[in-house]
Amino acid sequence: MRLTVIGCGHLGAALAACMAEIGHEVLGADTDESKVQLLSEGRAWFAEPGLDEMLARNIATGGLRFTTSFAEAGRFATVHFLAVPTPELPDDDGFDLSQVYAAARTLAPHLNRPALVIGKSTVPPGTTAALARELAARAPARDAVEVAWIPEFLRGGFALADTLRPDRIVAGVPSAAAESVVREVYQPLAVPLLFTDPATAEMAKVAANAFLATKISFINAIGDICAGAGADVAVLADALGMDPRIGRTGLTAGLGYGGGCMPKDIRGLAAFAVATGANSAARLLSAVDEINASRRQRIVNLLTAVAGPLRGKRIALWGGAFKVGTDDVRDSPGLDVADRLSRLGAEIVVYDPMATGNALVAFPHLGYADSALAAAHQADAVLVVTPWPEFATVNPAAAGAAVATRLLIDACQAVSPPLWRAAGWTVAAPYPAGEFTERIVVPPATQ
Repeated sequence: MRLTVIGCGHLGAALAACMAEIGHEVLGADTDESKVQLLSEGRAWFAEPGLDEMLARNIATGGLRFTTSFAEAGRFATVHFLAVPTPELPDDDGFDLSQVYAAARTLAPHLNRPALVIGKSTVPPGTTAALARELAARAPARDAVEVAWIPEFLRGGFALADTLRPDRIVAGVPSAAAESVVREVYQPLAVPLLFTDPATAEMAKVAANAFLATKISFINAIGDICAGAGADVAVLADALGMDPRIGRTGLTAGLGYGGGCMPKDIRGLAAFAVATGANSAARLLSAVDEINASRRQRIVNLLTAVAGPLRGKRIALWGGAFKVGTDDVRDSPGLDVADRLSRLGAEIVVYDPMATGNALVAFPHLGYADSALAAAHQADAVLVVTPWPEFATVNPAAAGAAVATRLLIDACQAVSPPLWRAAGWTVAAPYPAGEFTERIVVPPATQ
């Protein structure tokens, strides 16, 4: 099939590459000429494992192109994916849909024949219906332009796998004809397709992120209780995770969630809940967000309690990306902590395997190093905020020779405390966790 992808950011670039990879002819459209030029050269403007190779491969075969011309996009195909960002409103907790409507309005004059516009962005319920009315009023094809919504469940660092091998595809379609088109688009993937009304599909993404956020805040709240009880929250999480109704993913107590999706999605859903009168749900979601936000100051308080006044002290910050596997620093819990420490007078030196460049743009007043040991040089404390596997393999003795004081704050269960303590380090963590290197013992299967 011929498809367009309108908006070539994190979501759109990965979607365009993957749709070309499974055999469709794809034209990506974006108003940013610099991004279009870079993508046309087979390179993304952000780090996503495997994406550059997939872009280059499909551009070379002619199955993928990029343009700034929406007129060309309208001529090219009758199936158009909208993959533009929906950030948090600057003065509110709702979703900023301005880019969704701007993209639709720019495309509308070029929709001269029956077409299906498929939204991929995270939006509140009612957006599909409103956008359909907008396109019917502006497109030459009028109500022959239909709108469906298929939210993307992408994780940074796993965008290609999540697009090509998703757990499920939830498609909110307005008609049997739209359903038929969606089946044809996704037929090469052979994955579960769940068809529903648009409002349910719109809810699917925000509800999923709200549940994951609740799970993360829950284990951090339980970690607070464990800290008072002297219990090990990591072992407790293993025990909880073995219950198939719960599962282990997301049950790692630490600095909580960040990034460009989960924080704004839970706040946006809370705002929508207030607007629809679901006040109890709004209070629950607000509590989840409040628990998450409190993790950051907790680490600042812990470091101050252990290291004393921070003014003039050098702190090595290991990490910066909001999670492992990405260079994304949007709402990074670790960098937020670094900024708070800097405002208390500490000298911060950051090292992250992937995100240093983006961190420098977002927080230019912090210092940066090109390795974990370089960041640790003459440091009065090392603070681990992103659990990159690299940090678990750092030699504690080598790190000890680099620092001024052997003090490690593990904010995210990234290292083995016994190993570091054996090398003469003082190790502190927000929860009494991670003391057992082998926490789960599974008996051998019987024949």
